[in-house]
Amino acid sequence: MSQGPRATPGKQLRELKVEDALLYLDQVKMEFGDQPEIYNEFLDIMKNFKAQAIDTPGVIQRVSQLFRGYNKLILGFNTFLPDGYKIGLEDIEEQQRLADARTARENAARAAAGDSNATGGVSSGPGAPPRGGPGSSAGPMGGGGGGMGAMQGMPLTGNVD
Repeated sequence: MSQGPRATPGKQLRELKVEDALLYLDQVKMEFGDQPEIYNEFLDIMKNFKAQAIDTPGVIQRVSQLFRGYNKLILGFNTFLPDGYKIGLEDIEEQQRLADARTARENAARAAAGDSNATGGVSSGPGAPPRGGPGSSAGPMGGGGGGMGAMQGMPLTGNVD
């Protein structure tokens, strides 16, 4: 079982620019054009990271959960991760298995309690991801060489309605 992002040796091939972050934000906005709450939640995640309320592994977990089922966006987020962090397909698949098992447990518990809606098997939207635990701090951000520093420098305001 994977407990988090895998460390990967090597440096980023090029320095990231604000334009890279803007392009990614446009991709998120286009993908979820009919669900602005997902785009807004992504902006909130990035604001929390910028405020050092969550660390790099926390950002990875929340973005992966928020974009569940949209592997292209999840893998595209790797562009902004600092050296030593990477989301792989196996991480996405493991998170999917864990989420499916959690949904099955929740449905079984509701069925045992007599809830007639317990057999839906589908979660009702992205929901709010779990908050970081005590001791969360900002992880490596690659300020001079790209990484999430490109996202941090962005004005993360102006939610979509």
